[in-house]
Amino acid sequence: MTAISVSGLRKTYPGRPPVEAVRGIDLTVRRGECFGVLGPNGAGKTTTIEILEGLLSPTAGRVEVFGMSWDTQADEIRQVIGISLQETRLAEKLSVLETVTLFRSFYRNGLEPHEAIRRVGLEDKTDAWIRDLSGGQKQRVAVATALIGRPQLLFLDEPTTGLDPASRRDLWGILTDFRSSGGTILLTTHYMDEAERLCDRVAIIDQGRILALDSPRQLIRALQADHVIELQVRPEGSDLSFLTDLESVEQVRDDGEAVCLSVAEPHIAIPRILEQLASRGLKLTGLTTRQASLEDVFVQLTGRHLNDRLPDRPPDSGG
Repeated sequence: MTAISVSGLRKTYPGRPPVEAVRGIDLTVRRGECFGVLGPNGAGKTTTIEILEGLLSPTAGRVEVFGMSWDTQADEIRQVIGISLQETRLAEKLSVLETVTLFRSFYRNGLEPHEAIRRVGLEDKTDAWIRDLSGGQKQRVAVATALIGRPQLLFLDEPTTGLDPASRRDLWGILTDFRSSGGTILLTTHYMDEAERLCDRVAIIDQGRILALDSPRQLIRALQADHVIELQVRPEGSDLSFLTDLESVEQVRDDGEAVCLSVAEPHIAIPRILEQLASRGLKLTGLTTRQASLEDVFVQLTGRHLNDRLPDRPPDSGG
């Protein structure tokens, strides 16, 4: 059985003109996988996730969670999912234990509150008030409230935004343990390294549509270039598109602060790049090489970076 099945999903917000936040999405999330949804603010990502979570009704399309419909089996679905929002607002004057206990009361079955607290590594904060916790600790409490019902499916919206590197790694460990026990995760994130590390498959969404869906490795492989060379040259703003004619160079794009070249074999490309720059009187001021990433996939598909906001979409049209 699949965890989530979506067909022909659309969401239109009324207005003059109407705003089409989601424009026909089809996807399947398999049981036991971590599925990532990537997209810039305003691309329809958040709207899509909120429909899957039962928080919004679609304009058109079909959504099933473990074969159940939100229209007829909402209570049953809520008993098998856990949700951690990007900014879960918890009562500041409740303790960690009181908070988790409150959320436990929403479920027919689930974990014992102390066990949920243990799973997120907050045993020493059991009696601490929420208002006295750090940002990372509050995020762990939010995850504990999502885990308390012993969910089969966990929705996580930007779970590590604003966390320090150590807190991010701790949360990754919690999610890995959840999957090891057979759980399914649907994750949105702005961190490409997080998606590459945690996700079995990712869907890249832009302007309400899925542009690509596959494993991170396969999406990166589709670039046909495993490496990226970043160049800074003088005079600034020089057109380096001529470098696409060089052996091993697959793509050239201006990234603002640098010109990025997707290359298959850096050891072949770099000497030829230097020769061509010198022959045209261009001065090299910076050169770095790195492995290609999901960020490069996203830029190739959309022409933008993940953190860029769409300029022509209103802020309340769904992220």
